[in-house]
Order: sequence, then structure tokens, then C-alpha cells
Amino acid sequence: MSEHVIPHTTRRAPMAAHHRSTAEYAAVSGSESYSGFESESLGGSFDSSPDQECTDPALGVDDGRASRPEEKQAVGVQNTGILIDLQDDGACLRGVEISISDPEKRQGSNAVNMRELFTVYLVEARFVDGDREPTSVWRRYSEFEVLRNYLLVTHPYVVIPPLPEKRAEFVWHKLSADNMDPDFVERRRVGLETFLLRVIEHLQLSRDPIVSSFLSQENGWKETVNNTEFQAKADSLLKSLSATFRVKNPDKRFVELKCYCDELHTIISQLLKVQMRVADRLYGIYKIHANYGRVFSEWSAIEKDMGDGLQSAGHHMDVYAVSIDDMLEEEEHYADHLKEFLYYTESLRSVCSKHELLQYELEQLQYALLAKKQQREELSTGVSGPYGMTFLGSWVGGVVALISLQLKRR
Repeated sequence: MSEHVIPHTTRRAPMAAHHRSTAEYAAVSGSESYSGFESESLGGSFDSSPDQECTDPALGVDDGRASRPEEKQAVGVQNTGILIDLQDDGACLRGVEISISDPEKRQGSNAVNMRELFTVYLVEARFVDGDREPTSVWRRYSEFEVLRNYLLVTHPYVVIPPLPEKRAEFVWHKLSADNMDPDFVERRRVGLETFLLRVIEHLQLSRDPIVSSFLSQENGWKETVNNTEFQAKADSLLKSLSATFRVKNPDKRFVELKCYCDELHTIISQLLKVQMRVADRLYGIYKIHANYGRVFSEWSAIEKDMGDGLQSAGHHMDVYAVSIDDMLEEEEHYADHLKEFLYYTESLRSVCSKHELLQYELEQLQYALLAKKQQREELSTGVSGPYGMTFLGSWVGGVVALISLQLKRR
């Protein structure tokens, strides 16, 4: 199978523009970024000070690098034999290039011991300095999902890059919905490589040992991730929904950002559905001209005087019918970018949901603290409680009444 490698410098311009637009929308001031918003309601901040902000010129988003003078140096993360060098010069990542190539079909057994067919991808890490040997591992799509779920739990304040779709969505009848289709596998390979590049270009994500081991540990990587017990730290859906409706003082910035994500998600979903229907209709209209071309070609064999003209007309009909393939293929590239925007809205909403959950927990702690302070005040000053007696007096009275009742029963 031929190798398809995208250079490390490859970037998608529409996605970069998307990053810039969403980042500008979310930032309340020039010192805030996606990696954390300073929240007055939380009584703290998520690394949103100007000293800690860094914008990647290629992507247009905060990458979490510190810009303080004492931290403007190469940062290394060593784990399982791989060293990722980061420098504060231009692009965020220096010293390693990531490529995904050679998708292969393999057979294996699933959880119920049934044979299944899946695709694996060769993930290669090459070091620019040449002092270390390159690493290569085979990864399934499900392992990329495990990595992203781990990052979502352990870095809830970071907008985690999205994965490409596992199965084809918003497809029209010419496109295959089979996840083993070669064209779909190639698009997914490019999406997985883009996901890894975005992860390693973010300082906080690339410094995670699990990300490092993902690039080098061939066997037992899932067990390594599961040993972190990140699943136990994940917030349940019911808990997140409860926090959404019960929080008293939500942060206005996060509310606006969540509304923006919901609106953008709805618009892009409808746009993709409309594009799918239009592509179906156009494909049918263009392809019907192939029938006209065949008719004109057969007609030219009958007519002697107009044979050449009819043959030429049939040829033009065939060319017209084939031209729709290139047009729709180009549209499919734009649709892939729109799907990336769609999945990024889900990543943004997960950050907002985590903030709501933290805000709700903070409010509950504040209420509990206020109640404890009131009890302490009643005990220390003897101020009347809600029933016209001191807290200590009510407690003593209750104990005496309970003892009297027990004596009467005896």
C-alpha cells in the first residue's frame, strides 16, 4: 500500500480562520484565551493572565505556552523513550514531526468474541535533530477516541481538537457510507493526523505523559491509560444537566459562548443537510445527460446528413454529465471543513458545561459555608435562632425532652 504523508507544515486555512473567529468571540479582553477564562464568580482564574498567553501564528489560537522570560526556553517531556522539544520561537513545536500513513485492514475479535474488520494506521514520529531514532506505532480509531476522552477529562479547561467522523455523515447517494471505503479511510487518515498535530502543538496537552506514550508505546497503551482511572473522574451527563439548570449566578461570558456554539452547531448542521440534498439533485440532473449522449450517438448512426452533428452533440452531453464529479468532489472538501467546525462547537460546549458544573459546586460550598458561619455565630453570641431560642438552648431542650420520653416509657 502506498504511503501518504502530509508534511508537518501543512495547514488548513479555513480551520485557522475558524480558530481565530471563535477565539476572538470568546475572549472578553486581550489577555483571555480558550485555555482558560478568568471567572470572578469562581473566585479564581484558569491561567488567563497576559503572562501565560501565547498565540500560535499558524493556528491563531492560544497554545498554553508561558511567555515569562524565565520560561522562554526549550521544554522537554520524556516518557517511554520519546522526547518532545518545545521552544518559544515561531511554531509551538520544534524537534518532532508527526505523520499518519499506510492504513491497513485487519481482523480481530470484539468484546463478545465475534470477528470484526477494522482499520489501523501507522503513526510515525520523526525527530528533526536526528539524534534519536524515529518511533512508529499502529493505532486504531478507537485508540484515538480513548486519547481524546482522556484529554477531555484531565484537561477540561482546554478546547480539545475534534476527531474526524467515525462513520460517514451527511452523505448523498453517490458517496459510500461504508467506513471501509478507500476514499473515506483516506479522509479519516488526514483528519486523524490533523488531530495529532493540534494536540502536540498545544503546550499543556503535549506535555501529558499519555500523549507521549501514545506515540511510542505499541503494546499495553490502553492499560496504561486505564490505570490513570480517568473514567472515574468523568462527569456524568445527569450531573452536568443538573448543574446547568440549578446554577444561580452563571458567568455571562460562558453563557454567551454556549449560545453562540448552539447557534453555530444548528446552522452548520442545516447547511450540511441542504448541501446533501442539493448534491443529490444536481448529480441526478447532470447524469441524465449521459442518457441523452447515448441517444444522440445512436441517432447519429441512422442519420447520414446530420451524423457528425449528432455525434458531436452526444460527445458534449457525455462531457457535461462527467463534469459534475469534479464539482461535487470540491464541495466535499468544503463539507469536511464545515464538519470540523461542527465538531469544534461540541468541544467548546464541553468547556462551558464543565464551567457550569464548577460554578454550581462553588455555589453549594458557599451556601454550606454561610450556614456554618451562622451556626458558629449563634453558638458564640447566643443570638436567637429561628424558633425564638438560642441554638444551644434548643439543642439542650431537645435532649431533655428525649430523656423524659424514655423515662416515661420505662
